[in-house]
Amino acid sequence: MKKLLAAFLFFSVSFVAQAQTRGLPDFTELVEKQGAAVVNISTTQIVRGNARGAQVFPFDDDDPMADLFRRFMPNPHGGLGSPGGAREFESRSLGSGFIVSADGYILTNAHVVDSADEIAVKLTDKREFKARVIGADKRTDVALIKIDAGGLPVVRLGDPSALRVGEWVVAIGSPFGFENSVTAGIVSAKGRSLPQENLVPFIQTDVAINPGNSGGPLFNMKGEVVGINSQIYSRSGGFMGISFAIPIDVAMDVQAQLKSTGKVSRGRLGVVIQEVSKDLADSFGLSKAQGAAVSAVEKGGPADKAGIEAGDVILKFEGRPVISSGDLPRVVGSVKPGTRVTVQVWRKGAARDIAVTVGETAEEKVAVRPGRKGAQADSPNNRYGLGVSELTPEQRRELKIGGGLLVEEVRGNLARADLRPGDILLAIIARGVTTELKTVDQFNKLLGQLERNAGITLLVRRGELQTFVTIKPPAERKND
Repeated sequence: MKKLLAAFLFFSVSFVAQAQTRGLPDFTELVEKQGAAVVNISTTQIVRGNARGAQVFPFDDDDPMADLFRRFMPNPHGGLGSPGGAREFESRSLGSGFIVSADGYILTNAHVVDSADEIAVKLTDKREFKARVIGADKRTDVALIKIDAGGLPVVRLGDPSALRVGEWVVAIGSPFGFENSVTAGIVSAKGRSLPQENLVPFIQTDVAINPGNSGGPLFNMKGEVVGINSQIYSRSGGFMGISFAIPIDVAMDVQAQLKSTGKVSRGRLGVVIQEVSKDLADSFGLSKAQGAAVSAVEKGGPADKAGIEAGDVILKFEGRPVISSGDLPRVVGSVKPGTRVTVQVWRKGAARDIAVTVGETAEEKVAVRPGRKGAQADSPNNRYGLGVSELTPEQRRELKIGGGLLVEEVRGNLARADLRPGDILLAIIARGVTTELKTVDQFNKLLGQLERNAGITLLVRRGELQTFVTIKPPAERKND
């Protein structure tokens, strides 16, 4: 029994020791082999300001700290806030980058080199070079710069799609100017869309990223670059446990165009899209919430010419599944303008393929959900709590639409369904069928054909925006 217990303890201790070893990776070899390809970038911008030096300090005019600095910080040209004419000042900033070719091409963030008059690159061997911008793309925050040097160390590139959430990753950069600082953490999420940016499926990590890390590489444990550290989520300006990196495959596609033409061309469809919720999926007759719902089509645009309609749900683009609406701008943007592709849409309860010739612009518009505001009404003209009226011929001509119903009253819970008086109902979607609305009688007849508690989806226009809104009738009360 004692021998059995001793053996059990031995194997338990060994197992724990191995688990601890596996859980605490050694980054030293990775840093020694790849660190030399990471560079420090410093930029200088000549700004014009008054003699009080307001432009020297990184504060907006309405920031209380700006006034404090104007009043109490020494002016480089004499006196505390001394008056005077306009002068030129130097504004300096720091960032990071990494070498992608031995002849001096370096990737970094666009915001690192934006508006810079001079760019200096410092290598780990202390050599310094002046750099020039080959091209920068603000939409993806990727820039390609060049130094005149040869035989430089180069990073190895990895496959971001092979990353797994929970996997260890390493960042090397110059936070706060501390060159070649190494931080590590794990991948905390993939495919993140950030506000105002839907072209980059960001890699989210908990690696410590601070000002100065921008543009530096994110390595996997094989020593391969899988991303460019680009943004942090912070309320203080410093690291708070969430950082975002641009996948390296996205960055390399951008740099190839920058290197070739100095700019980036993106495909476009000419549609306004929104996420497919569970309610929308039920209305469209989809088995699950997926794809990008088309709420409006640009007249004369690529989608319109191909026959894509408002009310379609885009499921695939050139064979690539569109799981969420954020996927569509990315895949469309990656296609060369003028390319003919196949788009699979869901229409009237069935999938169909449509051939589209992709156009060229910077972005696809994404519908924004209308604000939650509504009016109370005591006399709606149907059980859904909506009071509607037909548009006059003058209103239709002004709005450039052939039909539609004006929302005049909104009652009860519909105020929380993103409907408000003044909205225009363009179409109703029920049982997977889309029907354009033209008259009140037609609207009421369509509602009357539905089951008592059936939900409906409406295509709503408010100003220049079109979006889908799903509503349900209020629950019936039972008398005791």
